[in-house]
Amino acid sequence: MTGCCDMPWVPAPLSETERERIVAAFRALGDPTRLEIFRLLAAQEAPLCACDVVDRFGLSQPTISHHLRILREAGLVTVSRRGVWAWYAADPEGMDWLRAIPGDLGLPVVEDERKHEGQGDDHHRGRVDEAAEHE
Repeated sequence: MTGCCDMPWVPAPLSETERERIVAAFRALGDPTRLEIFRLLAAQEAPLCACDVVDRFGLSQPTISHHLRILREAGLVTVSRRGVWAWYAADPEGMDWLRAIPGDLGLPVVEDERKHEGQGDDHHRGRVDEAAEHE
């Protein structure tokens, strides 16, 4: 028995390990404070002292430490010790892995618009015109 429509495309299955890792990352980034902490760390060229993260967010040190631990356990940040201070950075491997998630989920990979900055409106208008041709 067939349906009234074409069969939907089904993405390749995820391994249980990969599914759990993606869920953990989405949970970690699903909290607004953790998302902003991650964005702050990802914007840095060098590791950031935990005390600077505490100062930036105005939350208690234990609360920031909790958020940083969840980000670290999700594989999104790294920590190194310098004396009594902990220094955090976005994990480059975690960043690469995050970029790969859309493909792992079977989603179409969208070209990064920032690569085309400075190309003017013609670039964007061309994509709109191409899309209109296929309707």
